[in-house]
Amino acid sequence: MVTGAVDAASLSASPSDRVSPSEAWALAPLIAGRPEYRAGRWIRGKFQYPGSARPIKGALPKSPAAVLIHDAAGDVATLCLDLDTSKAERAVVDCDAARLGALLTSCGLAFVEDRSPSGGRHLYVPLAERMPAPQARELVNALARLAPSLDPSPHQNPSTGCIRVPGSLHKRGGHQQLVTPLSAAHAILRRRNAMADVDRLRQALAPELARNRQEASLRAKLATSPPSALSRGSLLDASVQRGGWRSPLRAIAETGLYDTARYPTASDARMGVLNHLATCGWTLEQVRGELGGQFPGLAALYQSPAQQERLLDREWNKALEFTAESRGKRSTRKSDTSPTEPTGGAKASAASIHQLANDLENVLYAVLDARFHALGREGLGLRFLARGVVAYMRTMQTNVLDVGCRTFALALGKHHSTTARLLRRLAELSDGMITKIADARHRAADVYLVELPEQHQQLARDLTWRSGKIHAIRPVFRILGDAAALAYEVIERSRVSPTTAAVARDARIARTTAEKALAEMAAYQMIHRDQAGRWHVTTTTSLAELARRLGADADVAAQLTQHRHERRRWHDWLDRHNPAERIGETDIYDPETDEHWIPPDEAGLGLRLWAAA
Repeated sequence: MVTGAVDAASLSASPSDRVSPSEAWALAPLIAGRPEYRAGRWIRGKFQYPGSARPIKGALPKSPAAVLIHDAAGDVATLCLDLDTSKAERAVVDCDAARLGALLTSCGLAFVEDRSPSGGRHLYVPLAERMPAPQARELVNALARLAPSLDPSPHQNPSTGCIRVPGSLHKRGGHQQLVTPLSAAHAILRRRNAMADVDRLRQALAPELARNRQEASLRAKLATSPPSALSRGSLLDASVQRGGWRSPLRAIAETGLYDTARYPTASDARMGVLNHLATCGWTLEQVRGELGGQFPGLAALYQSPAQQERLLDREWNKALEFTAESRGKRSTRKSDTSPTEPTGGAKASAASIHQLANDLENVLYAVLDARFHALGREGLGLRFLARGVVAYMRTMQTNVLDVGCRTFALALGKHHSTTARLLRRLAELSDGMITKIADARHRAADVYLVELPEQHQQLARDLTWRSGKIHAIRPVFRILGDAAALAYEVIERSRVSPTTAAVARDARIARTTAEKALAEMAAYQMIHRDQAGRWHVTTTTSLAELARRLGADADVAAQLTQHRHERRRWHDWLDRHNPAERIGETDIYDPETDEHWIPPDEAGLGLRLWAAA
């Protein structure tokens, strides 16, 4: 298949080998939604494309020209992807162009590419059938989730949306240079892409499309509902209320653009990002792996790959030293990001904790799940809370839980007041599995003892231990819902791959609910069904990566930040009544750096979430 992918030959081609602007301009009618363009000019220091449209003719316009991408009905003939150096560093633009090119090619879509004198890039995806403006806008907005340098504005307004095409004069001199060979570009624009290929792209962008729809729904809800009507536990509501705010350090790592008032040089900005990643528990291997993934901006802050290779190890060691030094200045009591230390009871061995956790899992699946299922919605929360308790035990290797409600709330994706109520109910209904042994006081949380109830000891011994890990709510299921979490758990931990009926039965959810959850997870390629109708986990799909694409990592970070705000207010109240133990505000919360950024590996995800909480 012929595509517009960038190769070394095209980038290193001499000027005499390149297509002339007049020859490239001949592609304009094949890209435009209607054969018209707008001439651009500087107006009060800003370059704009005002006035009425002019017909596209054979001669190249003498001023910068942007063709209209929508027709009179608002439909588009070409998806126009504008990768702009005003939104990200040039190296990020090049990385985004390669990433989007690979995605389009994998979906069977051919495209044409050009390059701006400023370093920006345009990808043109011609369509065999015209697409309504809302559908095109939805696709481009989803692609913008994958490429931080992508400017979706050309597709935002059907009446004025336009883009400079190959050959057009640039506002600061030079012309849009065609990267795709001219003959190949003509063939692509005349043959165009079938809608079946566009459907494959839409399927590949399912997480981004779902995330955009959810956020649009929440914005509409915020616009029509009073603040009192909003759920206090909805953390995505909070992020939408902040106007789409994201961590400045995350933005630097994605785009390479930074505030020079805070970071005078690129080196300072790099160290700010690396210090934060070290604090969040990343490793050097994980950072290296994401330099070409979600951290293209961090890579762009190095002047060259050689400089990156020379300095990254040294700067990472400095970040680790800085993190260790910063943590050393704070005691465990002052820091709400360090692992908790049990306050009572004898410490059990790791082997005994492991055996106790396995026995408790048997009791949970065989007895408590059925009991909690009869309690309806409350029972669903109790089932996940019990899983969270066992997961905490196994991860922290203790059966004495000196854990606050907000820590369990982070693991469950629920409000801390809901978690506090569920903890009390779990102690009442667990047959003595969880017993409260000390009340909360000052900064210390309630203390619970977890043990195997005597009446269930024989049952726990008779049943075979299940393989795999037990989880509360993994980040991706904050978006997909509790039913999907239960269904996935059944598929993941069953000894034999289950059918749909077996999933509904073992997860104790309705058949229609199970079918809906399974279909949604299959669409995200989390699971697949064989010819016998049995479900299997798709091992090549990373739940951590899918959670990031769906926005669940932002949901976790928003909840953690909210908890730190609340802890700060509580600690301030305590300090006013005990000034001798006053602590600094930044020991609790820093408005820029104190957003936990979950590392990409799933193996240590539970441990890092518990530690962050």
